[in-house]
Amino acid sequence: MLFSRTNSFIHNQSQSIRMKTILIQSANIINEGKIFNGDVFIKNGRIELIAPQIDKSADIEINAEGKYLMPGIIDDQVHFREPGLTHKSDLYTEPRAAVAGGTTSFMEMPNTKPNTLTQELLEDKYQIGKRKSLANYSFFMGASNDNLEEVLKTNPKNVCGLKIFMGSSTGNMLVDNAKTLDLLFSNVSMLIATHCEDEATVRKNMEEYRLKYGDDIDVKYHPIIRDVEGCYISSSMAVELAKKHNTRLHILHISTAKELELFRNDIPLSEKRITAEVCVHHLNFNADDYEKFGTQIKCNPAVKSEANRSSLLPALLNDTLDIIATDHAPHTWEEKSKNYWNAPSGVPLVQHSLQVMLQFYQQGKISLEKIIEKMCHAPAICFNVKERGFIREGYWADLVLVDLNKSWTVQKDNIHYKCNWSPFEGHTFKGYVEKTIVSGHLAYDNGIFNENKMGERLLFDN
Repeated sequence: MLFSRTNSFIHNQSQSIRMKTILIQSANIINEGKIFNGDVFIKNGRIELIAPQIDKSADIEINAEGKYLMPGIIDDQVHFREPGLTHKSDLYTEPRAAVAGGTTSFMEMPNTKPNTLTQELLEDKYQIGKRKSLANYSFFMGASNDNLEEVLKTNPKNVCGLKIFMGSSTGNMLVDNAKTLDLLFSNVSMLIATHCEDEATVRKNMEEYRLKYGDDIDVKYHPIIRDVEGCYISSSMAVELAKKHNTRLHILHISTAKELELFRNDIPLSEKRITAEVCVHHLNFNADDYEKFGTQIKCNPAVKSEANRSSLLPALLNDTLDIIATDHAPHTWEEKSKNYWNAPSGVPLVQHSLQVMLQFYQQGKISLEKIIEKMCHAPAICFNVKERGFIREGYWADLVLVDLNKSWTVQKDNIHYKCNWSPFEGHTFKGYVEKTIVSGHLAYDNGIFNENKMGERLLFDN
């Protein structure tokens, strides 16, 4: 049954609710580097038992024979645009799209309107998420040039981290003053996530190309304007500051081969103080694709040359890069159809991130175990997410059941983004998300959403 928004059950984690028990039988379970066949029993939102066979009755019984059961994806970087930009997307539509694609938890960015620069504005977003989000949720606190006092009030137990835009952003969120950055890196004890592009480099390149081409510029120059050097200057500065102050640093959306030298792969993730993320569009597209997709794939940092793209997957496989995310950033089709200078940067991706990675699996480029490590386990470890990201007894039941043999085509009628477009429209993927369980609730089942229970606020062992 498809439940309407008016019947959605508003709740919080402290309330006692009657949740349906779920028994998943004969699944190929992908977890912690292994694939094995077994049953999973879920009660009160949590995984109560994992065994080769479970002889229990349940309210919902799922025959998963031949299917693959994996932990729900944790996407550590999305832009869901609420408040203030809800003509593009919001905290109802995008979590639904996430759940349809196998993402059960997200961490959302602070460059909404108004920017999330005070504790009051941060709490406002949590209240909206509580009412509207089908997926589990967390929201980054934002940094500006003058809100250190507010930043230091952030509770690391229930907020995923601090976001610093060390490059272009909206409002007062560009932080590239050396003194301000030093104060933030030296005073903030929680995880700092950074967008790294050197603003001076980008502006210089923009001026040069505007003089050269005026308004009639091809989007293919985007990775030259937002170039490798601009990324490296900013990323290396962030790493230098983190090393200086022993800051817990996480650099978002690495897009260049050169930046890879900044990160280590010789120690376990749990011991790293500096970690890095790669996004599915930087793994999937290269600069040649601008000819086909134009401004659809215009994003910051830019999709770059094949030499850069081809360096990223090996770095993911050897653990130089730690996490796969999306940087899901929707804009309306009208906005994206403007010319290069006026089309905003950002791509809607959260519904199709797992499918992109399964395509790499089908091509023999990555194992299922590694996909789950980088999309589920690693985000949980990196952010110290409490009791999620793994299929373990006692953990929250965030689970995704996938039919790896089923092919399907991305079309308008199965795109759940509010903007209702995707660069993958018309593309056929092999690997179909059949069911998604969010905090023990069967939220998505073969194209049908059940909104009788919303997602939970993420908590952190910090």
